[in-house]
Amino acid sequence: MKTFNSIEFKRGWRVLILALVGVATSSSSLLLYSFSSMVIPLENAMGWGRSELQAAITALSLGTIVASQLAGWLNLRYGLRTVTVISLLALTISLLLLTRMGGSIWTLYLGFFLVPLAGLGTLQITWSHLVNLWFEENRGLALAIILSGSGMAAIGLPLITTWAVTRWNWQAGFIALAVLPVLLALPLALRWLMPKAQLTQTATESLAPVIAASGMVLSDALRSWRFWICNLSMTLVVSCVVGLVTNIVPLLQDRGLSAAQASQVFSTFGISLIFGRLVVGYLIDRLWAPGVAALALLMPAFACLIFAFAESDPFWFILATLLVGLGAGAEFDIAAFLIARYFGMRDYGRLFGVHLGLITAGAAIAPLFFGALFKLTGSYQAMLIFSCACFIVGPLLLLLLGQYPRFSQEPQTENDFASLKVRHI
Repeated sequence: MKTFNSIEFKRGWRVLILALVGVATSSSSLLLYSFSSMVIPLENAMGWGRSELQAAITALSLGTIVASQLAGWLNLRYGLRTVTVISLLALTISLLLLTRMGGSIWTLYLGFFLVPLAGLGTLQITWSHLVNLWFEENRGLALAIILSGSGMAAIGLPLITTWAVTRWNWQAGFIALAVLPVLLALPLALRWLMPKAQLTQTATESLAPVIAASGMVLSDALRSWRFWICNLSMTLVVSCVVGLVTNIVPLLQDRGLSAAQASQVFSTFGISLIFGRLVVGYLIDRLWAPGVAALALLMPAFACLIFAFAESDPFWFILATLLVGLGAGAEFDIAAFLIARYFGMRDYGRLFGVHLGLITAGAAIAPLFFGALFKLTGSYQAMLIFSCACFIVGPLLLLLLGQYPRFSQEPQTENDFASLKVRHI
């Protein structure tokens, strides 16, 4: 078992803070984790049904698929700093434009599709890529720390949007979301996402052990069965997590809780998500990552059973929400870690972009499927039973991955390394 090495954290703590805030205020976090608390306000104000509203998450997922493919290419072409700063500004504008939606629900779908395109530089592919460049020995824990930003979003966003909507109207919920990227992430990006010249001068020595042009290119990975095992496993898990996240608040309200009580119960999801990510991130640096992931990702299966069959007791609802958070906490840090560990950093941006696109495609289908199940049955039971099965099969597939591969590392001069870093940042 590896021992903890703090040197990387001493060198890269600014990157961790920046990426943590970046994940919390990314286009996917802002809309996904606030959506559950916006469903009933939009239903009451616009007359749209819950099953119809679920398709907005499908639109968000489709936009994220396109954005994730563009992000890897644009980051490589223009650098992380330029793409990220422009994306943060565009993300705020796009969220403000959602307040101008008309009476047709297609304006909601269009808005949710365009928001991730506007904020493509804020997606997890950008922040995980940045952290993977700075960390190697503690990569799992570093990824867990920054991806805990989604847990922070899950804790705060339902409370923020519920407060804004209750105090004013549904438009205020989107306005509250819009100010967060420019208020929190933009100042840090301008200060700590270093320009090319500064990075070349100050970071070459500290990053040199991390980056090597080793690993698979995209065409090789597409022919690897391990790549498709990762895709299938994470698609089953992520799609069902998205289905649960977007339905927990209305599910709890159907069980008799008020909007405020349901939002408070859902906020515990974020607490357990952060805890799950930190624990899993620490363990995957030291133990076999697929085994750790399989155990963590099984937790939501028990949550589905509790939601489906437990009595209407807040204690059981909180426990189930905590279990969902524990499993969700292992999703994207596991995915980012596995792609880097099993396929290398040589073509990480495109590899993780394809992986993110595929699992997001599954997440895009899930709300439509779950919405249809709710409309057909009039309850959430069928969705919960289906999700339980996916939370069992998906994690067990990861156990097929086997040992980590070894990639040959091409020697690089300092000038070669500096040139590589300039292209990334």
